[in-house]
Amino acid sequence: MYRGVTEVRAIDDYRLILKFDNNEYRLFDLKPYLGLGRFAELRDINVFKQIGISFDTVAWKNGLDLDPEFLYAHSQAVSAPEE
Repeated sequence: MYRGVTEVRAIDDYRLILKFDNNEYRLFDLKPYLGLGRFAELRDINVFKQIGISFDTVAWKNGLDLDPEFLYAHSQAVSAPEE
């Protein structure tokens, strides 16, 4: 089933805490992708942390985004983060 991202938080070590539309939280590690094409731009932690929601997925201010199905498939379930 297709899942859309409703919230994102960039945390240290190039990881994202994602909340999907089924209220599930998942952790996605971007480090393995930082050497691929334009994703190398995200090595700058300040650029990495300029992330938000665009439609049903995550997008960075530099125009990069990732498919929500990819994010879901390549992330692991985690407990809801403490505020």
